[in-house]
Amino acid sequence: MKLRSFIFINFVCIAVILVGVESTQSPPFACDSSNPSTNSLPFCKTTLLITDRARDLVSRLTLDEKIPQLVNSAPAIPRLGIPAYEWWSEALHGVADAGPGIEFNGPIFSATSFPQVILTAASFDVHLWYRIGKAIGVEARAVYNAGQAKGMTFWAPNINIFRDPRWGRGQETPGEDPLVTGSYSVSYVRGVQGDCFQGSKRCGELQASACCKHFTAYDLDDWKGIDRFKFDARVTMQDLTDTYQPPFQKCIEEGRASGIMCAYNRVNGVPSCADFDLLTNTARKKWNFEGYITSDCDAVSLIHDSYGYAKTPEDAVVDVLKAGMDVNCGTYLLNHTKSAVLQKKLPVSQIDRALENLFAIRMRLGLFNGNPKGQHYGDISPNQVCSAEHQTLALDAARDGIVLLKNSHRLLPLPKGSTMSLAVIGPNANSQKTLIGNYAGPPCKFITPLQALQSYVKSTMYDPGCDSVACSSPSIEKAVEIARKADYVVLVVGLDQTQEREAHDRVDLVLPGQQQQLITSVANAAKKPVVLVLLCGGPVDVSFAKYSDKIGSILWAGYPGGAGGAAIAETIFGDHNPGGRLPITWYPQDYTRIPMTDMRMRPEPKSGYPGRTYRFYTGEKVFEFGYGLSYSTYSYETIPLTHNKLYLNQSSTARSYENSDSVRYTSVAELGKELCYSKNITISIRVKNDGEMAGKHSVLLFIRQLKPSAGSPIKRLVAFQNVNLNAGESADVGFLLNPCDHFSGPNKDGLMVVEEGTHLLVVGDQEHPVTIVV
Repeated sequence: MKLRSFIFINFVCIAVILVGVESTQSPPFACDSSNPSTNSLPFCKTTLLITDRARDLVSRLTLDEKIPQLVNSAPAIPRLGIPAYEWWSEALHGVADAGPGIEFNGPIFSATSFPQVILTAASFDVHLWYRIGKAIGVEARAVYNAGQAKGMTFWAPNINIFRDPRWGRGQETPGEDPLVTGSYSVSYVRGVQGDCFQGSKRCGELQASACCKHFTAYDLDDWKGIDRFKFDARVTMQDLTDTYQPPFQKCIEEGRASGIMCAYNRVNGVPSCADFDLLTNTARKKWNFEGYITSDCDAVSLIHDSYGYAKTPEDAVVDVLKAGMDVNCGTYLLNHTKSAVLQKKLPVSQIDRALENLFAIRMRLGLFNGNPKGQHYGDISPNQVCSAEHQTLALDAARDGIVLLKNSHRLLPLPKGSTMSLAVIGPNANSQKTLIGNYAGPPCKFITPLQALQSYVKSTMYDPGCDSVACSSPSIEKAVEIARKADYVVLVVGLDQTQEREAHDRVDLVLPGQQQQLITSVANAAKKPVVLVLLCGGPVDVSFAKYSDKIGSILWAGYPGGAGGAAIAETIFGDHNPGGRLPITWYPQDYTRIPMTDMRMRPEPKSGYPGRTYRFYTGEKVFEFGYGLSYSTYSYETIPLTHNKLYLNQSSTARSYENSDSVRYTSVAELGKELCYSKNITISIRVKNDGEMAGKHSVLLFIRQLKPSAGSPIKRLVAFQNVNLNAGESADVGFLLNPCDHFSGPNKDGLMVVEEGTHLLVVGDQEHPVTIVV
């Protein structure tokens, strides 16, 4: 057993012992079988349909009992034996006490800290994402069973597109690509809610409830005085269709999320929480959403008080309930719903509709089935929080996400020697808080990069180099002094929550303060090229380091969670072979000239607007989406396609049209699913590990058009898979492609179409043409 693994496992054992105490608190539940006044009520009968039970319960409430149930802190209804319920809990990358629903005040006082989502996404591993979601769901249920949860509805994942590199909350998301983001949402939601990986019909109740947020086109918090509470996102139908909406569609249709959250911002003038077309026509009717819709906190108040969209507070209440929202995070509905009813602006049936959705979720969670200890998830105990299994999973997630951005002359991995000396320098080298990002609960245990590196090298010297990440007062002389003495130098720098977070977007893409000066001074003084480790959610322009001979290797480790330090050290010393790939484009500082408020994805050459994300951005890049090195090299060989021509002109219902570029196309809706599935093609890629180390490798399949028409992406990701290969080993990876899903795109009206012509399937340096005839 490796020394660092032994240290980490010992930390895990301590954590498990500390939480492994029997709870003396009871979880809140309704329909107590020992209460004769309520156990015979129809809403307590588990043999009835949940929709019928919820309707029966709501029918028994008075108006004064109904209205307080429309807000996140719903009070008890004693006469019916219904306990209070808190809708707001958080579990972005581990069960957290960031909302009022969870308290770490009993036998459980910590939870597994998985990496911040942006790093987890870099693994491009849907199975890993599912396992993380499942572990979070188990720990959430354990906290409830221990009597430390007031609710079981968790407002995660955040699946907004990381459109602009300055966004403070981009760290919470799976990145800039709609397919990756949507796939992450499906895996995470299925795991949290207790579904199987493939998403087959769930048996029994929800393990916990996941909520996909923020619906929709929300990706600005506070930039140069423009904040999310006032922002009106102007979005084209084309961009809405292929960028902002797909993750939510997948989350609902494939993940079957039981909750969604409407966002603060307006979209094309309409507040998201008051948008009937968005919440009801799109989510509920088009995508068949069956769950509850919450506002973001105090978003309802903005509709009248900030936007002036509604003339009165009562009109705002009417707008959101008629749009399809169910629960208000905040107190606005508590304060103004009754007056809206008395003024005859709001029919009580709208309140009933919302409450039926809300109570149905609580019933699906098993909270109206009597004592939970005798139910499906009743045996999940505190011992399953911070378990060795979950801690190992968190470490694996950090390992698999770390991206090797540079490795000149194979500087990494560093040699292991008892006589070597190491200097560890930088404001993030020994910072526990930096590791966990935002929306984090108390971790089971912290292991900082410094602590983990010390387990490899006994003779380790350390200096933070800066007073903080802001680095306004660097101690460069001391850092240079220890760098001169050491055989090797590791710099751990980057950002933290003082630089990027909710309600705080960046205005620059360079490292804060005098961090760059610290890095270059240390690198110039060191005996050998240095190793640079970047902890940050959003990208930073490190062009100076990329092209410096004094900086041999660069690792990006996001915010890697409580186990992150161990994963970084293992990677530096070769006990882990890095295989992560960037889920976001890293832009140069010059990109900051583009207003963050410009929501357009597609470039506009006439005005010099370069577009956004790898799919459309035409400018220079520091590092591109999907980039990542390894200690191994991998080669691809494409197994010839069985057929490379798709005839979509054999439908009796589909017609062909011609766009402004004289390119013929046909409508996906007119083609129909049956024809599309009959035209599926399979491409197989033989992947070989040509290196000397075993490794995990992500195979990314892109499509680009040989002659793209106006508005078409440069390329786009259509599929991805992981493969684990020993040194010299090969494996075949197959992708099943559907012309309507994978070769289509929206026109300017948002209609999904397939264009005639040659489409190239791209994997690494391999390109294979597929010709489509419409």
